Amino acid sequence: MVLLRRGFATMASIKKASKVVCIGRNYADHVTELNNTRPKQPFFFLKPASSILLPGEGPVIQPRGVNLHYEVELALILGKQVKNLEASDEQGALDAIESYALSIDMTARNIQNEAKKKGLPWDIAKGFDTFLPISKLINKSAIPDPHNIELYLTVNNEVRQNDSTELMLFRIPRILSDISKVMTLEAGDIVITGTPKGVGPVVPGDVMRAGIKVNGKELEDAKIEVGVEESKSSYIYAET
Repeated sequence: MVLLRRGFATMASIKKASKVVCIGRNYADHVTELNNTRPKQPFFFLKPASSILLPGEGPVIQPRGVNLHYEVELALILGKQVKNLEASDEQGALDAIESYALSIDMTARNIQNEAKKKGLPWDIAKGFDTFLPISKLINKSAIPDPHNIELYLTVNNEVRQNDSTELMLFRIPRILSDISKVMTLEAGDIVITGTPKGVGPVVPGDVMRAGIKVNGKELEDAKIEVGVEESKSSYIYAET
């Protein structure tokens, strides 16, 4: 039995998270590039823990009929329960984080676009197996200020995303506050904090590499390298 207490998060326990909460539309330029409306408050949705892809577990699988997009994001790994946190409690928010990680929120963009158009849930667009590659755990001491780090992602060594978390529309205390007033966050839960501009498609054969730089220095534990392969499943996306 895995005990998710402060200081006990491991790569194995990550896949046992009770939930993965994802902040959408948290960078202005990303809102613009997808022709979305800028939110007045943090906007979030869930991904299943079964979508988590740990380092070395294999490629991201592209379901047939899916237009697959990448979105690089800073992930927060919680170390204790958070409920009804006040947005003004910045220290309380940061103390609730046990460690960080880098993640890639893979998205079936054509399915998401259909869902938005028809008012349907996004679960299918975000929830396929392998749709959340995640890095090794990053010690908190390696990221003194999570609002001042550089996130980047390349596809076949071509830079696609490269921006600072200082561009977040909603900072971490506000994010955790808004989530915790809707649903209790538990130790071991994962919160991914939104993606900067530059999202786009990948296809089978592509290789994504992503990472974090702090004061221009690469964090080894944040590095992700993952390929894309086509699914051999009988599933083929069809319009709902």
